[in-house]
Amino acid sequence: MALVAGAVCFGNALWQLLALGVRAVCSALGPRQEGQPDTRIPVVGTSGGGGEPAELAYWWRQMWVDAATAGGFGIRVIWLRFTTRWTQHTTARLFRGIRADGLPERNSFVQLGMWLVAPGTFLGALVGATLSTVFLALALAVLALLLGLVWLGAAGTALVLRGVERGWATVLRIRVKCPYPGCYRPVPLAVHRCPGCRKPHARLRPGRYGALRHMCSCGQRLGASRLAGRGRLTALCPHCDQVLPDAVGTTRVVHAPLVGGTSSGKTMLMAAMVEGLHAWSRRSDLRVEYASTDDRQTANTLNQTLTQGTWAHATTGGQPRAFMLTVTLGRRRRLLYLYDPMGESLEDAERVRAQHYLAHTDGVVLVADVLAEPTVRTKLTGTDADRATAARPSPQGPWETYQRLAGELSALTGRRGRMSVATVVTKRDVLDQLDSLPVAGARIDTWLTEIGLGGLVRALGHDFRSDRYWAVSAHAATGAGSLDSEQRRAAEPVLWLLAASGLRTGRLVGPDPAAGSKEKKLETA
Repeated sequence: MALVAGAVCFGNALWQLLALGVRAVCSALGPRQEGQPDTRIPVVGTSGGGGEPAELAYWWRQMWVDAATAGGFGIRVIWLRFTTRWTQHTTARLFRGIRADGLPERNSFVQLGMWLVAPGTFLGALVGATLSTVFLALALAVLALLLGLVWLGAAGTALVLRGVERGWATVLRIRVKCPYPGCYRPVPLAVHRCPGCRKPHARLRPGRYGALRHMCSCGQRLGASRLAGRGRLTALCPHCDQVLPDAVGTTRVVHAPLVGGTSSGKTMLMAAMVEGLHAWSRRSDLRVEYASTDDRQTANTLNQTLTQGTWAHATTGGQPRAFMLTVTLGRRRRLLYLYDPMGESLEDAERVRAQHYLAHTDGVVLVADVLAEPTVRTKLTGTDADRATAARPSPQGPWETYQRLAGELSALTGRRGRMSVATVVTKRDVLDQLDSLPVAGARIDTWLTEIGLGGLVRALGHDFRSDRYWAVSAHAATGAGSLDSEQRRAAEPVLWLLAASGLRTGRLVGPDPAAGSKEKKLETA
């Protein structure tokens, strides 16, 4: 019986069953029915896909499912052939004395031989099925090891790409914040819209959906990183679903709120600053662009109002939307967020705390309407007082504005001592006409001290890393008949704050005329 079993096993059964199992494994790796849905593949957007409208990368999960399915199918085919062909057909036929043609054997001697061979045949087939299963399992184990190496390679590539992207953002200090009112929250990863079906992808980065590209449910391939073209897609804030500017995620953001009381001239100063940046772009290699069509429309509307010779409308509507510009000099670029809050937002500590964008502040533009300061108003006599009243001074002076801002700003940011403050005295055209006040020269900080605001100058010098002062006429820098020189002067505070972020705009501003100033060198290598 042993000889028969060995002959059946090594002469036929083992190789037949092993070849059958290998063919079954190979056939099971493809779709079960060509053109029909495969139940082994999770539907996009289900729990298996994590709710993302993209297909999981083949190496992440489906590779293992296919390998396990194919391996199990190959082993089942081996034992199915053993139980049907070798047991129920061949062995049973020998025991019953049935010949290969299906007729009973009439020769008693031959029939006896068939009965004696039947147990050996069964045992040989059983050993052949067992050995073919072992050999196939070993081959599948090697395949699993190779698949594991593929998985580790793909997952490692995704982790490296994600780490490089995160490291690049960290080195360049790219920290995206939402610019829209009521949100202002950090955006570690924006939601990106598929250009084909417009579905939002919240996890478009190297990972389980693909190391380089993601496959949207509509069949569109989407770049999973900036290098792969993710920046060309429409980006949304994951918290408020508002569209983010194209430069988001690739450019360092500089947050610069304009702080001042109602009617202090913040809106007109911001318009003058924007015009001044464009004026500098015409005279130097500085490049300035609107970050979105909404920003362009806002600037055009404001410029039309000022060109008509009317006052800029007071800022209303609660928390402000950031006005965004991309500023480029050489190979460096910044995304500038300018905030123009309404003056009432600084009337008390509770309202200041509600200005959540202040938590992201990189530098402050303090808009100082000195005509609103009581100590200054007492110095005005005769027609000077009438001119000051006609200039519509703010109901809140710069010293009071700063006192209400200072403590809350420190609490919100925790880093006031590392920020810069650009103090801009507005309504310069009116101040130059007042005989009751000294003429504001190059040293605006000294001039502020002379007119009674020395406490403000000392506080700014003490509380901030660096401080600098300007006096600007927004009327002369905006609207019809605007002066190019005054426009460029209006942009200097912004250029100075941008220099603190590493953009080489300090040479456009020039040195601070204040001798012995606390200002540190802002240009970085």
